[in-house]
Amino acid sequence: MNASHSSSHAVTYFAKELSWLSFNERVLQEAKDKSNPIIERMRFLGIYSNNMDEFFRVRVADVKRRILLNKLPDANFEEDEILLQQIQKKVLQLGKKFNQIHKDILADLNEHNIHVELPEKLSEFHLNWLEKFFHDSVLQHILPILITDKKDYSDQINDTMTYFFVEMSTQKSHYAMLEVPTDRVPRFIILPPEKTRRHKTIVMLDDIIAYFIRDVFSSFFSFDDIQCYAIKLTRDAEYNLDDELEEGLLDKMSKGLKQRIYAEPVRLVYDESMPDDMLSVMKKRLNISQHDALIPAGRYRNFRDFIAFPNVGRQYLENKPLAALKSAAFNQFSSVFDAISAHDILLYYPYHTFNHLLEFVRQAAFDPDVTQIKVNIYRVASQSRLVSTLINAAKNGKHVTVMVELKARFDEQNNIEWAKTLSNAGVKVIFGIPALKVHSKLCVIHRKEKNTVVKYAHIGTGNFHEKTAKIYTDFSLFTKHEGITEECDSVFKFIESSYRPFHFEHLMISPVNARETIMALIDDEIALVERGKQGRITLKVNNLVDKQLVDHLYFAARRGVKIRIIVRGMCSLVPTTTSAHDNIRIISIVDRFLEHPRVMVFHNNGDEKVYISSADWMTRNLDHRVEVAVPIFYAKLKQLIIDILELQFKDRTKARLIDSEQKNHYVRRGNRKKIRSQIAIYDHLKKWESNYNNE
Repeated sequence: MNASHSSSHAVTYFAKELSWLSFNERVLQEAKDKSNPIIERMRFLGIYSNNMDEFFRVRVADVKRRILLNKLPDANFEEDEILLQQIQKKVLQLGKKFNQIHKDILADLNEHNIHVELPEKLSEFHLNWLEKFFHDSVLQHILPILITDKKDYSDQINDTMTYFFVEMSTQKSHYAMLEVPTDRVPRFIILPPEKTRRHKTIVMLDDIIAYFIRDVFSSFFSFDDIQCYAIKLTRDAEYNLDDELEEGLLDKMSKGLKQRIYAEPVRLVYDESMPDDMLSVMKKRLNISQHDALIPAGRYRNFRDFIAFPNVGRQYLENKPLAALKSAAFNQFSSVFDAISAHDILLYYPYHTFNHLLEFVRQAAFDPDVTQIKVNIYRVASQSRLVSTLINAAKNGKHVTVMVELKARFDEQNNIEWAKTLSNAGVKVIFGIPALKVHSKLCVIHRKEKNTVVKYAHIGTGNFHEKTAKIYTDFSLFTKHEGITEECDSVFKFIESSYRPFHFEHLMISPVNARETIMALIDDEIALVERGKQGRITLKVNNLVDKQLVDHLYFAARRGVKIRIIVRGMCSLVPTTTSAHDNIRIISIVDRFLEHPRVMVFHNNGDEKVYISSADWMTRNLDHRVEVAVPIFYAKLKQLIIDILELQFKDRTKARLIDSEQKNHYVRRGNRKKIRSQIAIYDHLKKWESNYNNE
């Protein structure tokens, strides 16, 4: 796909959807990598599968929507059709790799005396146990849907679940569907040990149901033969909110979620061994169109459950836990406010414990001098200690304001419930700006000190989520810098009154000043080169797809600015399309923790400007969301962030090179030390914390 920069240089962009598939291929590489513990490899298959579900629900659904709207004047029907074909081709290629890797992992599990078996291969002892388990614990949860010729059954399917499509054959075939009840019965059934065998045996719930499928229907139907095959339908995750309706946003969102449940299907994955005539009936009954991705695959659907694949063997078969570090800056004071008053504090999850942030809010909840607490919530844990603390603060008479983003994709229902809970507890709940998602990660606390109000702020790159803070890498800055905290407070005012003008000197705020500030900072590096000095930019983002910023990076590279980028996911920038492509180097790191922070470092003639941000370099994050980037002023913390980035650029174990062919080649080690950056960063932070008071 081509576009042109204002300087008339033709440039090429990776299609963001294909770039995303390249990212998920990196996840698949981790499942294949035998240097990873075997249980973790199986779990990476679950991560890959969960990612792919979301890809179809969001990205592919968007492409399909564009195709269906091809009559619009601005539509590029042919380009989207080609893109959909390219997606389908790549998905099928990855599917074949996935199936082979799964087989290899099962064989490797056998070497460790862990067997994932089919019921037909079990001993009589285990079969007897399994039959009793099925009738006692599974059958009661199976609710078949009988299929006739007169109905479209696509709206009967929950796209988070696996189903069996069943054919009962006599002189005439009868069909049914049934849901695999993984929300009520464990997916992985661990069988009791046999005295004569040392190995552990796991049987999939799917296989148990398939093995005893006759018992489900035989009481009501006569048939000569019965067969069943696993299927999974994926729907469009978008929904429409009618702005003309005079009802509350909570009610609108609830209706929107119901729209999603009955949304158009965009993918049907089925067992490739399903007979053609049965497949034909299924397609017709589920209303699968030519633009839907019909994908043959292996025996199992809904591999996302494999994220929780159990380790029934030795501890070394999964990653050794890294004990979360405590912040020396916080620990030397009994009060979090005294600690932050000494100087700014930076945490880096999951290496640091998330408890420091929870303690920040907990102390504020009962501190007599605290008068107000303001937080914006995008995603929180289902059993959130943070929310419980905010409710406690309201009970203690604090003025608590919580901005809940109801449109956080796939967390909408959770956030609707939290909004109701908070509101019922006396917390002021606001829902922000209808046209803008609020994606910032802010907490502002007002505290009376010496007859004046002092403000403390938390600005982060990740969500206030206890669970993801253990597996996502993210930065949290705690500060009482007067300019920054005042501007953080203004963000909440902007959310409530977006029509009012606000001036931000320190913070980059989307959609107020972030785009123009980033463009200006890139221009500053270009100006340095033009004066014969060095111009350098270092970026770390999840996604880099905004064409204006990509074009400006191309332009800066052609002018001689050295650009280094760490991208986890989508990357539209093609390093080799600039005339000075050696000036752009892009890597991607996929490892045991999900790389999630956004960081910008501008050389600034040796006095680096360092920002951490909630925003990716995507048009939606810059123009259609409320996002916050904060400068790091404390030199010690600025250097720590730079050190962490340098360790990632030195990674020779989990870093892949992003090149023009998206081949995902690992960065060559050469004669360099074999550094695994995530482990090296943990060691660096551990040393940094232990030496904290000596520096």
